[in-house]
Parts: sequence; C-alpha cells; structure tokens
Amino acid sequence: MCGRYAASRKPEDLANLFDVGKWEPTEALAPDWNVAPTKNVYAVLERPLKQSADRTPVRQLRPLRWGLVPSWAKSPEGAAKMINARAETVHEKPSFRRAFEARRCLVPADGYYEWVTSADERQLEERGRKKRTRKQPYFVTPADGSVMALAGLYEFWRDRTLPDDHPQAWWATCTVITTEAETTPLAGREAGAVGPASLAEIHPRMPLMLTPDRWAAWLDPARTDEESLRALLAPPPGGLLRAYPVTTDVSNVRNNGPELLKELPAPEEETLF
Repeated sequence: MCGRYAASRKPEDLANLFDVGKWEPTEALAPDWNVAPTKNVYAVLERPLKQSADRTPVRQLRPLRWGLVPSWAKSPEGAAKMINARAETVHEKPSFRRAFEARRCLVPADGYYEWVTSADERQLEERGRKKRTRKQPYFVTPADGSVMALAGLYEFWRDRTLPDDHPQAWWATCTVITTEAETTPLAGREAGAVGPASLAEIHPRMPLMLTPDRWAAWLDPARTDEESLRALLAPPPGGLLRAYPVTTDVSNVRNNGPELLKELPAPEEETLF
C-alpha cells in the first residue's frame, strides 16, 4: 500500500521536471516529509484551464486532497479509506472506473514509507485481518535520487450543503494506484547484507511508479481505451529503488522534517525476514 510518503521538492522544480504549462504560485504547498491521508498534495494532470474558452488540455501542477471522493458520493466521509486503488481492479471498481477512463494524474514524491512486518502479520493483512503493532519503518526511494512519479487518479466532488460561490463548494481529490511489490533485489543491496532483500519482504504491495516514457500516455485524457491504459500499469523495471531504515518518529504524523529521511543502521533483530 501507500499510506505515507515524503514530498519536499519545490513546485517550480516539479513544473520543470514534468513540463508543466500552468501552476499557481498562490497554491504552493510547503515541503512535507510526512505526507498523510487527507492532506493536500501536488499532482500533475492534463485538462482545460479553468474559465478558459479554449478546451485544449494543458498540463498543470495542482494541489489535490489525498483520499478520493467519487463524484457520486453523498458525503466525503470515506475519503481517508480511498487513498489507494489496486492496479489489478482499478478499471472495474465503481469508485475508480470513471476516473481511470479520463482523470489520471501523477503524484510526485521523494519516496514512500513502509513498515516491515513479520511473515505471519503479512498473511493476516492479506486476509483482511488486523495487524499487530507496526515494526521498523523503511524509506523507499529511487536509487538515482530522482523524483518518484506515482500513478494516480483524481476526481471532483460537489458539496451540496454549500452555495455555488463558496470556496469549498468543490473538492478536488486523488488516490494513488498500488501494485504487487517487487521481488527483485533492491538497488545497491550487497549479497549477505542485513535487512530486506526486496520490496516484497517489506510489504506485499507498493505504489506504482511510472517511468518518464509513460508519463505522456498516462496523462493524456484523450486516451480512453481500457486495454492500452491497463498496459501502462505494468510494474517498472526492477532495481530502480532502494530502501533503508529510518526513525520510528515517522510513525507519528505530527513529526515532520528532513531528519525523518536520515538513513539508520539496519536493525539488529532481523527475524522478520
């Protein structure tokens, strides 16, 4: 899954990286090293500009609320549970199907956090059972220091309890697509090293990172063919990501700062693997 990540890049740097044609400095978000569900996050998307007669899609960098609210939802109460969508079923689930067809986005991240659990705990989670206490947190990030572009979807929801001119009458929300975790060796991991050898040994799921060669096709709102869209959800090549242990302070959403990304020595207790 993807339940927490870091996003510290400046908006102007993201705009350059993703070849963005429009972003509003007044909507700039502060660097966030502990992004949690329901926070506002940056997303790259393509759609016509607001209040423009020209309906040609423009690539934009916009803040969206993390936790998708379908347009047909009666209330936004379930948003915190809609932070992720499974790549295997996103095309058929009522909450995501329409967005998958026409409202796709990229969610830039420095990397994401995941907590190592034992094999027994992972089996319980896969069966929908509640896990015990979380273990050692790891930070997963591109080995080359680049930005992770996570595959996402976005939606607009109208709060009918508010008048049309109210600034919060419309909610713009998003979700991150996840896939099965890689079983290939992590980048830079030496043979015999202590700690997880692959992402699958940390957690059975991972957010789907799209490589730059897929960005344009994924963002193109004119691309609606289900088969071609599902092909874009193939996992990236293995060996692009590294993972290292970080402080347990990240487990508390109130903690925020670059110190959360400091690499720690591998835990001595490695019975989890």
